[in-house]
Amino acid sequence: MNSPVRVGVFGLLGSGNLGNDGSLEAVLRYLRDAHPDAAVDALCGGPEAVTARYGIPATRLHWYRGEYRTASRLGAVAGKGLGKLVDVFRTAAWVRRHDVVIVPGMGVLEATLPLRPWGFPYALFLLCASGRLLRTRVALVSVGAAPIGNRSTRALVRWSARLAAYRSYRDEQSRDALRAMGVDTARDEVYPDLAFALPVPGTPERRPGSVCLGVMDFHGGDDDRARADEIHRRYLDGTIRFVRALVAEGRPVRLLTGDACDAPVVAAIRAAVDSPLVTAVEAASLADLMRETAAADTVVATRYHNLVCALRTGTPTLALSYAAKSDALMARMGLAAYRHPAREVDAERLLDQFRALERESAEPRRILAERNAATTRHLERQFAALTAALFPAPEHTLQETS
Repeated sequence: MNSPVRVGVFGLLGSGNLGNDGSLEAVLRYLRDAHPDAAVDALCGGPEAVTARYGIPATRLHWYRGEYRTASRLGAVAGKGLGKLVDVFRTAAWVRRHDVVIVPGMGVLEATLPLRPWGFPYALFLLCASGRLLRTRVALVSVGAAPIGNRSTRALVRWSARLAAYRSYRDEQSRDALRAMGVDTARDEVYPDLAFALPVPGTPERRPGSVCLGVMDFHGGDDDRARADEIHRRYLDGTIRFVRALVAEGRPVRLLTGDACDAPVVAAIRAAVDSPLVTAVEAASLADLMRETAAADTVVATRYHNLVCALRTGTPTLALSYAAKSDALMARMGLAAYRHPAREVDAERLLDQFRALERESAEPRRILAERNAATTRHLERQFAALTAALFPAPEHTLQETS
């Protein structure tokens, strides 16, 4: 009797980012449906949360528990340094126990938010290098990528991609970015973000006139560190003025987040706009976010997976765009005209765009219904391709990319 295929999932999962966890959920649903006998576990940022929520064994991604805290004392610096060495062996030992490792979605090949090369990029490199050395197939599935300025981060990302056995991307820009870094992407495909494979919860009753505003603790990208505070101040000030204008019209505003780190932005908006019309949602999953966006008349959102949830439910949506991935998503879903730069939030212009979206709301709803149907079919092809690449019949072998 053949033993079950051993499948690992890898990433910053269970760490408070709902988009990352939504991508994991989509892959677990695929494995449960297509490969129900697979033995699945995770190497991830929040192992306790992943085990509690999804019922799979999980191991902590980094040996050093303070990996993502700033190291200011000698002991912390030494701990981080030792952790980098220990993680070489921990990662290899974990990879060795698997036939297949899947990195489910996420922006693992980008630095559109502040990122240190020896944090997650290093961890991803260790995974992919271990997979190649130990002959474990590593798949980067519908991942995001973007041009990277930092040379060390770019090198780690480039080698991670080269060493992976399978790659697909969530938009054309991601594939182009990898090609520009020197990765041969000739056989790599583009599919929608994995979160579009999640089912839409039962449609709640729509709240007339309601607006969902997805906010983000936004300080610019990895190359914006010198002016991060200025970018954040502009974003927050413009967003507060926008909320004030809606409240002045008697519009109820529901504040959404997509990561635990966004909570201070919600608190700042509620403190600045002291009104019972402004409420906040404590979402625990993308399903929770989809319930909120489905009930709203209109959504304005910053964080990428807030946009995904709104578009997935077919709600007219305006993007406060902070990266090319947001622009690509809006274009894919037929709403490219409804974008506003998160770095330069102009409340008056944002209000004009918002009102234009509301006037034309019937057309966006029609377009989104069509695009969602096509997206579902496209993701079915993604999962079929993944099965062919990672779970071949015994007489076939994986044809690896280089």
